[in-house]
Amino acid sequence: MPTFIPSPTLIEAPGTPPKLIREHVGRVNSQTESISIAHMKSPAGWSEPGQRPEFDEYTLVLEGMLQVETESEVMHVRAGNAIICHAGEWIRYSSPEPEGASYIAVCLPAFSPDTVHRDS
Repeated sequence: MPTFIPSPTLIEAPGTPPKLIREHVGRVNSQTESISIAHMKSPAGWSEPGQRPEFDEYTLVLEGMLQVETESEVMHVRAGNAIICHAGEWIRYSSPEPEGASYIAVCLPAFSPDTVHRDS
């Protein structure tokens, strides 16, 4: 039988200024450990600590631009673009442009604070 999810759960996000996370599927909203699907809205100037997650993250930018830094390059992922960040790779996300960014993030397995391994 399908599982209907009537609304997302708002989750507090690290970074400055704060980003809005609406988790639709994942450990918090649906108790799903295999995948998480969230709608993110990051304001202009937002950035978060670097991380080396144990999960793959698939990101589709809906509006604005998401900056993705790796150990060797900086990529600008704009509306209509997508990016896959692989488990074990160091990455840092930010939205430096005035309009910020709106994007969908899918994590396999589901995002967990215990497996994201953020920089101190």
